[in-house]
Amino acid sequence: MDPQSKLTQGMLLPELKLLWVRRISDCSFEYEAQKDPLGAVCPKCATLSRMRYDKRTVILRDSPVHGKLIKLKVTKHRYFCKKCKKAFTEPLPGVLPRRRTTQRYRAGIHWACENFTDLKKVSRAFRCSTGFIYNAYYEKLDLKNRMNNNYPFTSKIGIDEHCFGRKKGLGKREFVTMIVDHNNQKLREVTLGKSHAELYDQLKNIPGRENVKLVTLDLSDSYKSFAKKFFPNAELIADRFHVQRLIHPIMHEARIDITGNKRKNPVRILLNKNRCNLKYYERSALDRWLIENPKIKEVYEFKEQIARFYRLRGFKRAHCAFILILDSLAQSNNNLLLTLRKTLLKWKDQILNFFIYRLTNARVEGFNNVAKVIKRRAYGFRSFKNYRLRLLNACS
Repeated sequence: MDPQSKLTQGMLLPELKLLWVRRISDCSFEYEAQKDPLGAVCPKCATLSRMRYDKRTVILRDSPVHGKLIKLKVTKHRYFCKKCKKAFTEPLPGVLPRRRTTQRYRAGIHWACENFTDLKKVSRAFRCSTGFIYNAYYEKLDLKNRMNNNYPFTSKIGIDEHCFGRKKGLGKREFVTMIVDHNNQKLREVTLGKSHAELYDQLKNIPGRENVKLVTLDLSDSYKSFAKKFFPNAELIADRFHVQRLIHPIMHEARIDITGNKRKNPVRILLNKNRCNLKYYERSALDRWLIENPKIKEVYEFKEQIARFYRLRGFKRAHCAFILILDSLAQSNNNLLLTLRKTLLKWKDQILNFFIYRLTNARVEGFNNVAKVIKRRAYGFRSFKNYRLRLLNACS
């Protein structure tokens, strides 16, 4: 290969002067280069020094070209600083200190990991171990996350959790809490655990708690107490999906007593649909079935009443409808419906806040689905740190 060709010169790092090119084998080349000894700036006192101390030769691994492994044999000069009375090594462009690989080599690994799922193919293409690939990939993700997520809390956030795995030896499930920025439509932070102490320890270093005005969350008492203390200026909004879902376990239990636990039961499908979405013949068939089973008819009517409640517009109308729902539940003889009434009464203010701000946790639930896909593609994660970086990168 001609050392003076434009292709050969273009494959070098900037500021390096090519001396010669050697072909090691059919699939690898070695480039010998050096930086012009014009002096360097001392990293401690920022003084320009031209007094050469000695020189050393290092071999760097560079990004492959057309499947060929490229090695750079670079002569690095060391200079003596008269002010500090110490020797230092000149920096190389595109190579971090104490590294034996170029930055574009690591960037190539990151690109390959993002676009290919087979780790062995990436390992063969870059002639490196899987451990090195993991380190290079997650180092790049960490740097990208620090650059993109370095901002305070915004005015609207959402909180939700999902299962991360089980603790070794204990069998207990570990939960991960997601903090979503509604304003920028991205994932702001991922923390391990859902208790007040765990969340506070991992979120206390993020500035701007007083900026948060609205917090959407599910019906979790731990998140409710945490949000009230951690975000003092925020109004809490109970997610409408979680409120509507409260009635489904009660209806499911009543249906099982009649039809049995069959997932493809046609009655189950009709009961779960909103009545306004049913066709005429489906509505007629369901009404006949409910007349024959008055026990489940009561639960179904409350389910439709809550669905109609969330189709209302305006706070005053919603407040009157909510009081009617509580009064109707109080007259029921079903213990599960009375428990539901207590839950709705406890979350009354947060439920009605939805009709003022019209904000839900839908985006947070969408990021939960992304998290499940990432875990499934990776066949699970042992390291929460790596899982957090993958999730922040995917949802940013």
